Amino acid sequence: MRRRGRPVAKTFAYYPGCSLHASAREYDVSTRAVFSALGMDVKEIEGWVCCGASSAHPTDHLLALVLPAHTLQASSEMDRPMLVPCAMCYSRLKLTLLELERPGKKDEVGKALGKPLGKMPAVLHPMEALREEEIPVKRPLGGLKVACYYGCLLVRPQGVVPGEDLENPQGMDRIMARLGARPVPWPFKNECCGASMFLAKKDLVLRLSRRIVLQAQEAGAEALVVGCPMCHFNLDLAQRGTEHPLPVLYLTQAVGLAMGLPPQELLLERHFISPLPVLKGKGIVGG
Repeated sequence: MRRRGRPVAKTFAYYPGCSLHASAREYDVSTRAVFSALGMDVKEIEGWVCCGASSAHPTDHLLALVLPAHTLQASSEMDRPMLVPCAMCYSRLKLTLLELERPGKKDEVGKALGKPLGKMPAVLHPMEALREEEIPVKRPLGGLKVACYYGCLLVRPQGVVPGEDLENPQGMDRIMARLGARPVPWPFKNECCGASMFLAKKDLVLRLSRRIVLQAQEAGAEALVVGCPMCHFNLDLAQRGTEHPLPVLYLTQAVGLAMGLPPQELLLERHFISPLPVLKGKGIVGG
């Protein structure tokens, strides 16, 4: 386990997106708790709006740029990099940054917004922010076998997350190994879970999600670790009523546990499949 001394204080403009203020509140709470415990200042962006991940981008291309650009501009005025836990929001923001580099596109989007766009901020997922950060491990994860699931959007397209392989990303795996867990190699770490199609094609999403869970179990995993609220919802819900469910943890919940944060502070009780039996069995949390 690497120990590099005290973490360097950092500041972030925080973009929770719609899910983290509602169905994925445990991701929001655990992210804020972990970054606060690491001495990082995370300040929510005032006036942020929905990024349009589930509706705008398949409907209207300009709107799909204007919505993220509004929040990017608000973050830019804070003069801080953006911390974006939701992989869907993260993808829309990163793709908007790429689009705004095209000739004339910044002026077009700024005109639609009613104000010129200035210098855009860096956009980071918690995985990126934590990859090289010293994490004080007070309660090692006891050899817990984890399947790190990146899903469709966290590392796609190529180069969106610098330093991550498109087909075999390792960022979450390396973080989990530093925490004392045992990441398992498996082939489905970036397969699609069905994302936001749950309401339109529930059977399809359940089928895709159950395939992912089955592959993780066949690889020997005792838990899944994710960095996306939609992935968590699909993988967690798909297992209700199954005989041997696999708990699904957010990356920041796993980090928080290893840092010694109380399970109740990480809202572990909000999951469909409780991770507590597995965590107790490994001695990670008390009985």
